[in-house]
Amino acid sequence: MIIGVPKEIKDHETRVGLVPSGVTGLVENGHQVFVQSGAGLGSSITDDEYTEAGATVLSNAGDIWSKSELIVKVKEPQTSESAYFRPGLTLFTYLHLAPLPDLTDKLLANRVNAVAYETIREKDGSLPLLTPMSEVAGRMGVQIGAQYLEGPNGGRGILLGGIPGVAPANVVIIGGGVVGHNAAKIAVGLGAHVTIIDKNLNRLREIDDIYSSQVVTLASNVYTVREALRLADLVIGAVLVPGASAPKIVRREMVSAMKKGSVLVDVAIDQGGCFETSRPTTHTDPIFFVDGVLHYCVTNMPAAVPQTSTFGLTNATIPYLMQIANKGLEKACEDSNAISEGVNTYQGEIVYAAVAESQGRASRPLTTLL
Repeated sequence: MIIGVPKEIKDHETRVGLVPSGVTGLVENGHQVFVQSGAGLGSSITDDEYTEAGATVLSNAGDIWSKSELIVKVKEPQTSESAYFRPGLTLFTYLHLAPLPDLTDKLLANRVNAVAYETIREKDGSLPLLTPMSEVAGRMGVQIGAQYLEGPNGGRGILLGGIPGVAPANVVIIGGGVVGHNAAKIAVGLGAHVTIIDKNLNRLREIDDIYSSQVVTLASNVYTVREALRLADLVIGAVLVPGASAPKIVRREMVSAMKKGSVLVDVAIDQGGCFETSRPTTHTDPIFFVDGVLHYCVTNMPAAVPQTSTFGLTNATIPYLMQIANKGLEKACEDSNAISEGVNTYQGEIVYAAVAESQGRASRPLTTLL
């Protein structure tokens, strides 16, 4: 199979979809790999390293897309990239289609077979290709929140861990999954007062066993969220419904009642955000204020630490990529329910129900099309 790795063009997106070790593995399995010149530089990977690994480096993005049967990316295609779509092309990347009906339209119209990292799900319910970036985003969320709590950056002027005689910041984490757990690790380590809110009582029990008295756990409901936010200095939105739009857990009136200069970090913004006041932002222009509350809603947070993120991501993606390349998408889906779960669009149809439901569309089971 011919596999292409274009350079990412989303704002400040410096990750890359494949590292040299992955190139070598694919080439040794009889595949051809094209990599766009400069694609790895943001992750400290040179063109020469790709060449030595067995890839052919091409300068033009159009050549990468047109020559390849399978495109491997990090983020969803941008508007200019949709011009390269064509029937039968397989796309393997983060898609987060639920809040992106225009991109969905283009994938369907051009009959692109799109496999989303974030919906590949194993039998135990885990999301192996979402997990590494959720780990990064959860840990980053607290670092970023601590930075924006500083007065010169628009925050309340609070040191997250406090000092002897001065109370630490109140950090509220909404969602106890991978993002929430990793956010809690960093917040606890920095000495903050940490509260985790989740609707899954068994998950709260697990968190309580891990952190004991270091973290307060609360069952999620409107009253609990409202009261926790009233006292919060930093709120991390860590809600996930795989493939679907994130529920708006935090209402506008809750934000209005928060302390001025407090900080919201919406890690769920890729799926539309879990705060009613959220809107997507970029690394170039990352924040905005609503009623005096600072919002950070960057849709590709892990791109700020591309070397860590790229290698963490590709460690997880390469086994699935190898299956698709070796077997072809159809056979890979037949042999792996996880990969089948990852397919969002196929032959002009939406085949992932949560995406269709989020956009008010119909979907068809993938098994009826294979």
